[in-house]
Amino acid sequence: MQEFDVIIVGGGPAGYNCAEYAAHHGKSVLLVEKKNLGGTCLNVGCIPTKTFLYASKMYHYADGAGADYGVTADGDVRIDQAAVVRKKDEVVKTLVQGVAAGLRRAKVKVVNGTGKVGRKDGRLLVTVDGEEYTAADLILATGSSPVIPPIEGVKEGLTDGTVMTSDEILDMTEVPAKLLIVGGGVIGFEMAAYFQEIGSRVTVIEMLDKVLGPNDREVSALLQQEMEKKGVTFYLSSSVKKVSEGVVTFEKDGRIDVAAYDKALMCVGRRANSNIEGLEELGVQVERGAIVTNEYMQTNVPHVYAIGDVNGKVMLAHVGYREGEAAVNHILGREDAMSYDAICGVVYTNPEAAFVGVSEEQAKASGRPYKVKKVSINFSGRHVAENGMSNGLCKLILDAEKNTLIGAALMSSYASEYIYSLALMIDLQVPVDRILRTVFPHPTVCEVIREALLSS
Repeated sequence: MQEFDVIIVGGGPAGYNCAEYAAHHGKSVLLVEKKNLGGTCLNVGCIPTKTFLYASKMYHYADGAGADYGVTADGDVRIDQAAVVRKKDEVVKTLVQGVAAGLRRAKVKVVNGTGKVGRKDGRLLVTVDGEEYTAADLILATGSSPVIPPIEGVKEGLTDGTVMTSDEILDMTEVPAKLLIVGGGVIGFEMAAYFQEIGSRVTVIEMLDKVLGPNDREVSALLQQEMEKKGVTFYLSSSVKKVSEGVVTFEKDGRIDVAAYDKALMCVGRRANSNIEGLEELGVQVERGAIVTNEYMQTNVPHVYAIGDVNGKVMLAHVGYREGEAAVNHILGREDAMSYDAICGVVYTNPEAAFVGVSEEQAKASGRPYKVKKVSINFSGRHVAENGMSNGLCKLILDAEKNTLIGAALMSSYASEYIYSLALMIDLQVPVDRILRTVFPHPTVCEVIREALLSS
């Protein structure tokens, strides 16, 4: 039996970052991972999809989008999906090796296998392939998995390869003529944008009356319009009844309709991986499939923490990073608590959309006094120079009494890169008049923040 200060179960972004952080602060750390270091984000999520989307952006410009700028390409422009997948695999391999190297430098012991949790001799216990490891503190970071919806034909389609989740589609080396996507959230939206750009006819069926989940309705609708201009077909407020033999049957407005597909992608959400052996016996509270935690990432069991997707709060890699730090700081006795008031979310399409804080709909529902300021993205000279006139915007939600930012929604080029500045303004509750005394660089897209704040 080996003893450690901290054992972390799960080597995704939340887990490996937490392990390094704890080790750098003097703790002996064991990290248990049953598959690959990097978790969903690095292996079948954030990084692979960004590689795909960058390939489609290059294809877009080579295929004539640069003609307005005098850039043309002679001959046929083609995309080799197998080569894109190989590039994706290369990127993933490089970054996974980087994670492993970082853990080695931090002197974190990594064990591959499935961990069973429990107690032994007053300490927390994790058993992997018969080997026992104990620690004073246990951090669960087991992530999430794609939800398989109980739709007729889905299980059969997963078996024969005509139906996929977001895991399998990233290894698909052909471009389907007709791609059906069930679910209009961020993952479904990005895959729709990618495959439509490289030649698929894409149909998206979404149960809600809007795309992109709880994100700002106005910006979500604008991004949907951009995708529709490129040929993506959306059916909102629609319920899929069956997928079988290349035909999807769905209900919309009380009527049954059908659409053809070659491949179908299920993007209806993710489920926390809380089915950890020994968890129930340990007494850890689970609600609706997710481990319950407080602002210090503590569970109801002393010295047991849960971070990342498994606690079901906000299933984003960067949230897991921060939750891991909050958990370790609590173990170290440092004053720290997790806040979810300024969490950024990004849709990496072209153009991009980004969101932080509360949406206009959420502000209205809360009953708090608020005001909205927004301007067209065409107020940015750089955006116009690079993209021409477009329908993007910068939308800011302010607390009407404090005159501070509480939310923002963007649709523009580089939205993913400057949404952080708005998160910082929200997190620090910087007064608007103080923001306006900051000199924004010119010409940049982020100048629209100042323009929006100055608008009437």
